[in-house]
Amino acid sequence: MKKSGLVIMMSIALAAFVSCDGKNGNFDATGNFEATEVIVSSETNGKILEFNVEEGALLKVDQYLGFIDSTQLQLQKLRLFASNGAVKSRRADVAKQIAAAKQQIENLKVEKQRAQNLINSNAGNRKVLDDINAQIATLEKQLAAQTSNLEKGNTGVDQESSALEIQIAQIEDQLKKCKISAPISGTVLAKYAERGEVTTMGKPLFKIADIENIILRAYITSGQLTQLKIGQKVKAYADFGEKEQKEYQGVVTWISDKAEFTPKTIQTKDERANLVYAIKILVKNDGYLKIGMYGEIKFSN
Repeated sequence: MKKSGLVIMMSIALAAFVSCDGKNGNFDATGNFEATEVIVSSETNGKILEFNVEEGALLKVDQYLGFIDSTQLQLQKLRLFASNGAVKSRRADVAKQIAAAKQQIENLKVEKQRAQNLINSNAGNRKVLDDINAQIATLEKQLAAQTSNLEKGNTGVDQESSALEIQIAQIEDQLKKCKISAPISGTVLAKYAERGEVTTMGKPLFKIADIENIILRAYITSGQLTQLKIGQKVKAYADFGEKEQKEYQGVVTWISDKAEFTPKTIQTKDERANLVYAIKILVKNDGYLKIGMYGEIKFSN
């Protein structure tokens, strides 16, 4: 009698299980909903002076959320700017520095022409012309050497200035990392730090997830691979309680190229399958889907 009653109770339970829409085996794969989660960590060391983050808050990509103390970095930047200004002030104005020598050469060339004219008219002295030519040659060599030295000096100044500008760029990059912002648009899932705390590089500050576009990760057998392709539209079902389900339109965005053993918590159409392939179905969230919820998919309408 007890055995018969037990059989009846099991039959009723089985009938109830089968009667639930979506739980009667009329699906092609099952899985869980997940989202793209990003843990935002500190990129520098210092005290958190502002931190406008609350769990559950909706954030937009690049939204400003606060900053970490950057006083020392600002002072380093000012010091480098001053040093760079002092270095640049040592740069010589080559044109002005060699202007006098060039003018001397031009004056001697005028004297040379006069001497040449006198010689042509048999009224000049050849030695005077030779002396002028020698002076011009000497001055031209001096001018070339002076120009070379000035240009080399300027090259050294430019290189020193460039090195300082690189250091300034490094400081500016560190200053940008003192700013806290949202890397993606999404919802804050967890907050790990508070305003006034001292943080270090790599320490988590908060976790954010894109729950507007949620993903149903499911598993299929090798025999089902030919039924799916990237971009294919499928039907996704989310379970709300024991009996309630909601249908969503989904799109296949990824199919694994490697088989893996069936996760213990996942059902497949062929329960005998040991090796399965993971797939991802992108679903537009209407606000009811939550991370970790159980879901099912059907390939055909």
